Amino acid sequence: MANTLGIIKPDGVRRKLAGQIISRIEKAGLILRGMKALKLTKEQAEEFYAVHEDKPFFRSLVDFMSSGPIVVLVIGGHGSIERWRELMGATDPAKAKYNTIRREFGTSVEKNVVHGSDDETTARTEIAFFFKENEILPKEMK
Repeated sequence: MANTLGIIKPDGVRRKLAGQIISRIEKAGLILRGMKALKLTKEQAEEFYAVHEDKPFFRSLVDFMSSGPIVVLVIGGHGSIERWRELMGATDPAKAKYNTIRREFGTSVEKNVVHGSDDETTARTEIAFFFKENEILPKEMK
């Protein structure tokens, strides 16, 4: 039962969609194990998205992700990675399935409101970028 990272991007926060997105996560039976609101510096955005450094959209992505506040989430539950990705929908909102977050709220490939880890290894790395271990609720709460 791996955790995954979710990010409500600056366009989602700016448009006051965080509550609706978090509600969808909970209604899907996923569990919020951590949550923070913060603003990335350009340097932090560059570090987080370093895997895309050689791609033509890198600079635009860094500028966008450091343009305003974001909400970072640790999302848990059985199949959390796959289930969160399904809730988000395809990267391109125009190609995303109906009733997905990106289809309903995204305006472009870049401004698609949310981010999610694509596999377990990436999820561990991305979660560690934003959260210390003691900031994540345990899988078993008593």
